Amino acid sequence: MAKAPVNLRVHYVLPCCLLLLNLVNAVVGYQAGRVEDPWLRTTVVIALVLFGSSVVAFVVAPGLERFVRWLHRTSRAQAGGVGEALFLIALGAGVFWLYFVLVNHGVEALLPLGWRHP
Repeated sequence: MAKAPVNLRVHYVLPCCLLLLNLVNAVVGYQAGRVEDPWLRTTVVIALVLFGSSVVAFVVAPGLERFVRWLHRTSRAQAGGVGEALFLIALGAGVFWLYFVLVNHGVEALLPLGWRHP
């Protein structure tokens, strides 16, 4: 039993979280364009990326892993696998859709209007 959650985290949840972190890094890089000083801009980007990667590694990935375990535990024996599979499919589809928007429409399409550069 203990092997499945480890494999789930290593092979699916953590990579999805890292892809989401990469999206956040794209937004950070875009927003850093507002900082005029190149030294300060570089410092801000590094600080935000370090903070974001820590949040992903220690909060988001374990939280998603716990959620998947909860789905599996609280549903019936047969529905547990279905609930877990639906959640993982939704997670993958959500990450795919965000990357689709990023690649085809740019970072601006992911941001609220108030965050976009003039």
